[in-house]
Amino acid sequence: MDLASFLPQISGFAFTIVSFIAVISIVVAVHEYGHYIVGRWSGIHAEVFSLGFGPVLCSRVDRHGTRWQIALLPFGGFVKFLGDANAASGKDADAMAEIDPAQLRRTMHGAPLWARAATVAAGPVFNFVLSAVIFTVLILSSGAARDPLTVGQVIDLPAASTGEVYGLQAGDEILAVEGIKVPSLANGEAWTRFTDAIPMQEVLGYRVLRDGVEQEVAGPVLSPTLVRFVAPRSAASDINLQPGDVITAIDGAPVYEFSQLREAVEGGNGAPLVLDIWRNGAEFEETLTPRRTDEPQPGGGFEVKWRIGIGGGMAFDPATETVGVGTAIGSGVAQVGNVIQMSLSGLGHMILGNISTCNLSGPIGIAETSGAVASQGIDSFFRLVALISAGIGMLNLFPIPALDGGHLVFYAYEAVVGRPPRDRVMQVLMTVGIALVLSMMVFSLSNDLFC
Repeated sequence: MDLASFLPQISGFAFTIVSFIAVISIVVAVHEYGHYIVGRWSGIHAEVFSLGFGPVLCSRVDRHGTRWQIALLPFGGFVKFLGDANAASGKDADAMAEIDPAQLRRTMHGAPLWARAATVAAGPVFNFVLSAVIFTVLILSSGAARDPLTVGQVIDLPAASTGEVYGLQAGDEILAVEGIKVPSLANGEAWTRFTDAIPMQEVLGYRVLRDGVEQEVAGPVLSPTLVRFVAPRSAASDINLQPGDVITAIDGAPVYEFSQLREAVEGGNGAPLVLDIWRNGAEFEETLTPRRTDEPQPGGGFEVKWRIGIGGGMAFDPATETVGVGTAIGSGVAQVGNVIQMSLSGLGHMILGNISTCNLSGPIGIAETSGAVASQGIDSFFRLVALISAGIGMLNLFPIPALDGGHLVFYAYEAVVGRPPRDRVMQVLMTVGIALVLSMMVFSLSNDLFC
């Protein structure tokens, strides 16, 4: 392999690593800052705030006496409070014995129960807030599709095989398709009936309102075989399908509606498919093999289906309108709830053996996903940050010693019994908890390597 062909691979690998570090750093920094700032507000002194582990690359001490540092290994971070033995906030008995009684209130283990609980819970809470803020900003920046349906931007598509010229223009308000009135976008059932009623043909007749005048124009199918999104680590990603590509044929048979593509993939039972692909006016062939995918269902379960890893959309970008701040915040919070619900459902189905444990990705999988998503634009990158932040917040609340949820269980025990668990019991449980966390990391890494 010559240098010229090797350089793009180096560049792609570097982009993946940088994207991964950026995603992890944002999520970890917000999580640990939650611990730090609520601890400070609660009167607990933080000795160290670290992004990363291992040898320290740079550091400084602020006016509060906290050392802020960046370490070599960017795979996490920690806040070490006064009296902590390690990054997991285990108690340093020797250090606690030497602390001046007047300073005991400033330690993690000598502070009131409410202060310790608030400090520990703040990390996951800040993760959830970060996710909600990102989702809210994305909703505010993108807006909502204008109702009635209006063309925002016309997408470049292959010319119709019939020779007819597509006549849709930006600003056209779509009144009817093939004589079928377009319903309100807010009415999901009516919209489904509308799309089901549209005849399966390559070119459709549109009645539009343009500059106050109704006109009849030709246009493509509403949902063409246009690639809007490519899932990381998918069959489509393996052959470098890109957003904007149009699949024009499968195994030599022309396709123009996304449902035709879905039927071909699902009906092929995993057999390799030869795709004719149109990209910016050029056409070429690629072969891919669909993969069995555990797909979440609206009812809360999962169903195994053959998928190639792409998402479609309309033949044009709908015109949008501004969304109210209150509506955007409500939708952002709801999306965080959906992420948590789907994550818990997925983990539950994995534990029960209903879906493959290969759905659990480790650092390699997350890194590949980060690079692939970041290459699709800044919105996609921050959406991934929001998803991972919500997931990290949820995982940290699991009642496992060494995680935030484990500490909260200890505090709940202390609140009920009136005293914390004995130091020896805490040490054993923390050791077991760290072993469990390390085992989960090794297991997820093995998924990255062997699934």
